[in-house]
Amino acid sequence: MDQPNPSKIMTVGMGFWASKILLSAVRFDLFTFLGDGRKSTVDIKDHLRLCTTTRHVCDWLDALVSLGFLQRDGIMDAARYANTPETAMFLDRTKPAYVGGMLGMANNRLYRFWGDLEDGLLTGRPQNESKQGNMHFFEALYKSPESLREFMDAMAGFQVGNFAVLVRTFDFSKYETLADLGGADGFLCCMIASRHPRITCTTYDLPPAQPLAEDRIRKANLQDRVTAASIDLDKAASLPAADVITMGNILHGYNEESKRQLIRKVHDALHEGGAFIAIENIIDNARRTNSLGLMMSLNMLIENGDGFDYTIADFEGWARAAGFRTVDALPLAGPTSAVIAYK
Repeated sequence: MDQPNPSKIMTVGMGFWASKILLSAVRFDLFTFLGDGRKSTVDIKDHLRLCTTTRHVCDWLDALVSLGFLQRDGIMDAARYANTPETAMFLDRTKPAYVGGMLGMANNRLYRFWGDLEDGLLTGRPQNESKQGNMHFFEALYKSPESLREFMDAMAGFQVGNFAVLVRTFDFSKYETLADLGGADGFLCCMIASRHPRITCTTYDLPPAQPLAEDRIRKANLQDRVTAASIDLDKAASLPAADVITMGNILHGYNEESKRQLIRKVHDALHEGGAFIAIENIIDNARRTNSLGLMMSLNMLIENGDGFDYTIADFEGWARAAGFRTVDALPLAGPTSAVIAYK
C-alpha cells in the first residue's frame, strides 16, 4: 500500500502561486506579444517594461514553461520563448478563440475577493465590491463602461467553447423564436442565428448592455434576425414569450426560492412545446467530481452571498415543480453542461 504523500496538499495549498503567474502573463499581454513567433528574454523584458532583474524575469518565464504555458529554446539570457498551441489559440487576444477576458476579470476582481472566502463562510455575506446583498455588485459594475466591457469580454471568453458545442448539438431547427435572458452583449444569440437561419433571436440584459449587444449584432450583420432589448429579471413581472428561453450563468446567482420563482416565470413565458436551456457548471449529483462547479458555487457566495450552483437533480426538481414535463442534460465543454426543461 502506498504511503500517504503530502504533495497534492502542498500543490493545491500553494496553487495561488501558479494562478498569479499565469494571470500576470495575461495582464501583461505576454501571449499576444509572442504571437506566432519567438522572442528573446531581453525582447520580453523591454517590451513589457519589466524593471526587475533579468534572472527574475527568467524565473517568471521559466515557471510558465514548467506549467506548460510557454515553449523555450536556449536558457537564461540566450533563451527564446514561444506560445504553446493552447496559449497561441486561447490567450493571444488577436485570435477569435481568445478566452483571456475571464482571466483578466479574475486577476482584476476575483483574486482579491477570494482572499476573503473565510469571511464569506463565516457571515454568508458577499465579499465583492458591493458588500451588501444579492446581485447588487451589478449596479456598480454597469456604471463603469470599462468594467462592463471587461465583464462582457470575460463572459464571452468563459462561454465560447460551451456555446459552440450547444449551437452544434442542440436541434434549434424546430424552433422559430428565442430569448436569451441575461444575454450580455448578444454573443449566444449571434452564434445561434449564424448557424440556424430559421430562428429569430432577442438578447435581453440591463440597459447599459444594449449598446454593446447592438454593436456585436451589427458587426455580425445579423440585424434582420437578432435584436437587443432591456430587461431587469429581478423586477420584471413576466418574461418575454418565445419558443426557446436560454440563460447562461444566470440561475446560479440566485438563492433557491428566487431560482424557483424565475423558473416558474420561464415556464409561463414559453410557448407550448418550448424549451428552457440553462448553461452552468452543473454539479454532478454525487457532488464528487465537478470541482469547478463546486468552486463556482463558492464564487457565488463571494459575489452574491446566497447564490449557488446546483446539480442536475436540483434543477429537475425545480423544473418539474414549475410544470415542465421532461428534463434533459447536455454536456458542453469541460465541466459545463446545459440542463434543458421541455414544456
